[in-house]
Parts: sequence; structure tokens; C-alpha cells
Amino acid sequence: MIRTRRTVHGRAHRHSRAAATAGAAVAVLALTAVTAGCEPQAAGSTPSAPSPAPTSGGPTDDAKPGADEPGTPTPSASTAPGKPASTPPKPTATATRAPAPDPQGKVLMASGAQGKQVRELQARLRQIGHFNRTPTGYYGTVTVTAVQSFQGKRGLSRTGKADTLTWQKLLGMTHEPTAAELNPPTTRPVAKPDKRCMKGRVICISKNSRSLSWMIDGKVISSMDVRFGSQYTPTREGTFSVYWKSRHHVSTLYDSPMPYAMFFSGGQAVHYSSDFAARGYNGASHGCVNVRDEGKIASLYAQVRNGDKVVVYN
Repeated sequence: MIRTRRTVHGRAHRHSRAAATAGAAVAVLALTAVTAGCEPQAAGSTPSAPSPAPTSGGPTDDAKPGADEPGTPTPSASTAPGKPASTPPKPTATATRAPAPDPQGKVLMASGAQGKQVRELQARLRQIGHFNRTPTGYYGTVTVTAVQSFQGKRGLSRTGKADTLTWQKLLGMTHEPTAAELNPPTTRPVAKPDKRCMKGRVICISKNSRSLSWMIDGKVISSMDVRFGSQYTPTREGTFSVYWKSRHHVSTLYDSPMPYAMFFSGGQAVHYSSDFAARGYNGASHGCVNVRDEGKIASLYAQVRNGDKVVVYN
């Protein structure tokens, strides 16, 4: 019996020591968890699942297109949990006042314009005494002055530009120009021919009247407007003869076209000039005799032969 009590007592003592050892192990684990920064769980309890992050009722910035792209700013630390990062307000555009429309309407033609409508404008202005020259098809200073004159007489702003209102008033006061009004045969009366022009086949050119007459045995076959060289490149005067014809000639000195060229003195020739047709007497040649009516110079070119006389006089 005594041996039995000792045995029981020994077993109870060993059990007590085991329990003490287990308790010490639990204490060590708890201490280790605290020092690692983890929230300790109660011994024997089931770890709870991590609670979901709070969300707001609306979409966050991540839900916007491009939010996941590199370089997208992230919410700052001051942003309240569950709320999207604030977006800076967009600058509002300053309202600008549209310019007031021109009371005389859209500008149809102005200085520097050229073409058939400009020629019609000039012809119509000439019908009522505001343009005293042959239409050229070029809107230069003379045309500007003529339009200003017309506008002033009609109580319009004297802009010198052919706007919608000016054009409509002009159409109402004039008739459609005839072919002769658009392209008169000559601007000035043909001068009395020089005596050297009275015999044979002669291109008779007067600097005084700025006209050219094609004559055969003293009879004028056709006449046309011409212009000459400037004071720095004057057209030579005297009696010459056509020595070369070149239908599609281009100047080697000035790289400019000289259609229907009929050379009579060195590099000087009678030829068509598109610049003369457009600008009239506002320009000058480099010494040649310019013709502005292409139809007439084409006809003359077809009739003239090499060797025909050319007379240039004042």
C-alpha cells in the first residue's frame, strides 16, 4: 500500500510538472507574437478572417478609365477611407465675344484680286462714270478709288472693297457688260501713222498713243493697246524688221513667258503679256512692246512674216 501511494504521488507530480512546462511554452509563444507586432489571438480560439476594406457608395478613382495606367496619381494620406481622391477643378473657358458682322456684307473683291469678275466690276463702274479706263481685270489703286467714289455717292462706307451690298447696288444700276465693254479694241484713238508706215507691210507702233497698228500699203488692218519699257529699260525707237518669230518663247534673262514673240531689235520683241492684261499700265516691260489682247496678238502673229518692217516712234 505504501508503494502504491508513492506511485500515484509520483504520477501526479509528473503531470503537474508537464502542465507547468506547457504553460511556460504558451507564455513564450505569446511573448514572441507581441514582439513581432502581430495582434495576439486568445489561446485556443479560431483566427478571424480579415475584415474587408470599407467602401463608399460610388466608384473610386480606380474605376475611371486610365486609373491603372503607369503614372496615375494615388490618393494622398489625408484622403478619408472609402472616399475617392479629389480631382482638381477644370479651368473654365473665358467666353469671348464674336466680332460683329460687317453691315455691308462679305467682301467679294479687293485690292490685288484679278480675273473676269474684276473686269466686269470695272466695266460696270465705267458705265456710270466711276472708272475712266479700259477694264484690265486687275484690282489696283485705280479700281479702289473708283469703288470708293461709287460707295460715297450711295451712302456706303468708303472701304474701296467690293462687298456684297456694294456689288448688289452696282448690279441694280448697270447692265451686263457687252464683249466690247469688257475688252475694248483700244484705250486711246490710234495716232496718225508715221510716214514710214505708209508703204509695204508694217507694224506701226506709236509711243505717244500707246497703240500698235498692223498696216499694209497705208491701210490699217488691225490695232491694239501696247505698253513699253521703263526709263531704265526703254524700248528703242527707229525702223527695224522682224528677224525671228517664237510662238512659245520664254525669256532667258528674266525667265518670263513671251508668247507670240516677234523680235525686231536684239532681245526686244512685240509679244503678248499676261501681266499687262492683268495690271494695265501700272507696270512696264523690260524694253519689249507688250500687247494685252491675246486674241489680237495671235492673229497678228499668224499674218506677220520675217522681214516685215517695224517702226517705233513718238
